[in-house]
Amino acid sequence: MQETTILWADDEIDLLKPHIMFLNDKGYTVKTATNGNDALDAFRNGYFDIVFLDENMPGLTGLETLAEIKNINPDVPVVLITKNEEEHLMEDAIGSKIDDYLIKPVNPKQIQLTIKRLIDNKRLVSEKTSMAYQQDFRNLGMTLNDNLSYSEWADVYKKLVFWELSLEKLEDAGMHEILTLQKAEANAQFCKFIEKNYLGWLKDPDNGPVTSSQLLKKKLFPQLDSTKPTFFILIDNLRYDQWKMINSIITEHFRLDEEETYFSILPTATQYARNAIFSGLMPIEMEKRFPSMWQNDEDEGGKNLFEDQFLKDQLQRVLRRDVKHSYTKVLTFEQGKDLVENFNNLMGNELNAIVFNFVDMLSHARTDMAMIRELANDEAAYRSLTLSWFEHSPLLELLKKISQKNVKLVITTDHGTIRVKHPSKVIGDRNTNTNLRYKQGKNLNFNAKEVFHIKNPHDAQLPKLHVSSSFIFTKEDSYFVYPNNYNHFVNYYNETFQHGGISLEEMIVPYITYSPK
Repeated sequence: MQETTILWADDEIDLLKPHIMFLNDKGYTVKTATNGNDALDAFRNGYFDIVFLDENMPGLTGLETLAEIKNINPDVPVVLITKNEEEHLMEDAIGSKIDDYLIKPVNPKQIQLTIKRLIDNKRLVSEKTSMAYQQDFRNLGMTLNDNLSYSEWADVYKKLVFWELSLEKLEDAGMHEILTLQKAEANAQFCKFIEKNYLGWLKDPDNGPVTSSQLLKKKLFPQLDSTKPTFFILIDNLRYDQWKMINSIITEHFRLDEEETYFSILPTATQYARNAIFSGLMPIEMEKRFPSMWQNDEDEGGKNLFEDQFLKDQLQRVLRRDVKHSYTKVLTFEQGKDLVENFNNLMGNELNAIVFNFVDMLSHARTDMAMIRELANDEAAYRSLTLSWFEHSPLLELLKKISQKNVKLVITTDHGTIRVKHPSKVIGDRNTNTNLRYKQGKNLNFNAKEVFHIKNPHDAQLPKLHVSSSFIFTKEDSYFVYPNNYNHFVNYYNETFQHGGISLEEMIVPYITYSPK
């Protein structure tokens, strides 16, 4: 293992010789300096894993030297050593991005513990995380063979995401590969579970999970409070793991009250799942109740143009009272800015429903734009891109404003996405829809083992376009391709993020409630 190199600057360095000898005996290499300028010269001309600075040195002080070191290389941890315990000094040190501080007199063991925490921490955490996953791997494997309920499947998915995010920080390709295989096995079993149970849930909703059409009635409406606004924010196409990434920022401003999941309906596509949320109806019911508004796959025009009318109708139908509310759809950065600027206008409403479409645009852009495709070339990069967007988005600005008020906050989504890797051949007529994860049409030709086939769409509460129309859904990480254009489809769509079919990532999605701190 490579030696750890230490730079230690102190004007009384001769008094620290016993400490330096102790560190040398432990295998550390220590370079010393007696003032800030010499420390900076050494830092510029050498490589160091960690720096110890005396706070009270002649010439450049410890804090001044710290600032210069951070300008040169902000990633090297710096520890301030001081006799001064005054609060303002500690605040100045923390504000200057100090990594730790020690109060004199220090002993060699203190120094060694600090080095281990700051330098060896990553290695120790890596080893501990790998061991913990190896222990849990067997438990998860046994669980997947059980006859799981829908709530147990949600727990399995959360556990897999937990390990995915934990192992992501480690440079252990073997562990990543094991988790990827286990996640694939989980998805295979989950798809069998959905094939066996999904239609039964629709016939008897009380014996199934909360689904898209039940979400507002069962989750949101009972929590409405006429004395303070509720903000219901739907980030389109947000997976559970993506929510976990942005949650750490949200909880800087809010207290997390409850973390729940619900099941998206099939197809896990915006026009079906999101319309079902705002209408409180399944697609076949929407077609009957709103014949001029409901759009089928083969109809021209936008498929989500009437969500505000659907929401208004559901509020009246379910609550049987007038609820002062707003509906806002944010498709662009400018629309998000406008929403933030007009935020105060929303405070008079009992319910504010806001749809942010960015994550959906990101997933489609990954398919269409070479640059985004390069940036989001795997799961970790896709999550990172979502986090980067959120950190600089009008949505975060809006949440900061909301956090200053006495309100309730809900963050959810309509469905997730999965990174597709296995082409599945399908043949359909020219009226067959273009989605890669589900197809509806007549005379569809496909491999029955690779799809969930719903012969009668009405069984799944879906409209029937023609007498012989049926639906097929891809399972796990498959995607539909046409044989006559096979190579083009595979080259263009393989390893892109898609939705519409059956997978843990698409169907089990977050519903999170917060309150301001």
